[in-house]
Amino acid sequence: MSVLYLDLGMGAAGDMLTSALLELFDDPGAELEKLNSLGFDNVKYMAERSEKCGIGGTHISVLVDGAEEHVHDHDHHHDHEHDHDHHHDHDHTHTHEHHGIKDIEHIVKDHLNLSDKVKDDVLNVFNLIAEAESHVHGVPITDIHFHEVGTMDAIADVAAVCFLMNELSPSEVVSSTVHVGFGTVRCAHGLLPVPAPATAYILKGIPMYAGKIEGELCTPTGAALIKYFTDRFDVMPAMSVTKIGYGMGKKDFEKANCVRVMLGENVQKAGTDKVSELSVNLDDMTAEEIAYAVNVLFESGALDVYTQPIGMKKNRPGTKISVLCRPEDEKSMVDLLFKHTTTLGVRKVSFDRFVLDRKVKEIQTDLGPVRKKISTGYGVTKEKYEYEDIVRLAKESDLSIKEVKDKL
Repeated sequence: MSVLYLDLGMGAAGDMLTSALLELFDDPGAELEKLNSLGFDNVKYMAERSEKCGIGGTHISVLVDGAEEHVHDHDHHHDHEHDHDHHHDHDHTHTHEHHGIKDIEHIVKDHLNLSDKVKDDVLNVFNLIAEAESHVHGVPITDIHFHEVGTMDAIADVAAVCFLMNELSPSEVVSSTVHVGFGTVRCAHGLLPVPAPATAYILKGIPMYAGKIEGELCTPTGAALIKYFTDRFDVMPAMSVTKIGYGMGKKDFEKANCVRVMLGENVQKAGTDKVSELSVNLDDMTAEEIAYAVNVLFESGALDVYTQPIGMKKNRPGTKISVLCRPEDEKSMVDLLFKHTTTLGVRKVSFDRFVLDRKVKEIQTDLGPVRKKISTGYGVTKEKYEYEDIVRLAKESDLSIKEVKDKL
């Protein structure tokens, strides 16, 4: 199964993550063109080669009205190591106003050429930041006005990372422990400790360390993106690496100031995984009750649920419900079986299964966006459009399902 590993030994910011992810594509220039077609007013992504400690990589700049927005001046104790998270804010006319969460939602939903999924990703990332700011300042989320993370280039950074992550669609994202730095940083509210309070709140429960580099290495935007997309925090898993990307910051240190990302196959999980089968025999439930139980199990994360007609004691016809689930979901599935069926016991069998590597990619068609499931491995590739999307397009276009498939 495909895995994306984020090496955060020098922290992270939105621009660095964008730059690193861009390097994973066969044609980064084509991806950059896609970013510049997202629909931002007077905003342009610029990529340039950069070198840190002898390592070559990419640095992304976001130009607003033809100029890169700049951070405030700091002395050596209060440097910002990364761009785009601590700038003055701009609305669509680029006057210096701060955006609230509703303003950002308006920009993302009404002005950007992104799929609904990516729009949701962008807004979910900003909601993480808003929740942190709300906690830090003690005001409702609706009253939060972003200072450093509400600028147009910061919104562009978040949109770019969400867009590229959707394009890559890795099966799993693993991140290293986060290097946050130490000292103080000057923000809109004055001098703040590193990690900044909002960053520290976002990273609650996530492994992090100060290290020996003074300054802010992980910004609020970087923290929110990491938290949102990471499935687990760990050392680099055993993986067969196919692509490596380096996203460079602007400042120079004794250690290369970059985010490194690696894309490949997780050799420990490739081709097989563990699955549990839970089953119950029932002879005193109606068809409607069984159908409802099956739906609840599916909606709660079961990999598969199916029923079989069986003969039970005293020649009574019955129904067997079988549930396939991940081992970590066993308890919740058992609880649901006891709650929604009349069974007095649940059987369990554990299996190893061979699986294809699966990912979902959204495709824009003449009829509208549609998700395609792509499965690869064992020398085969299988592709299938998401049934619910086909049905939606059929209803919207007043076509049959076959006619929709023929047009895709």
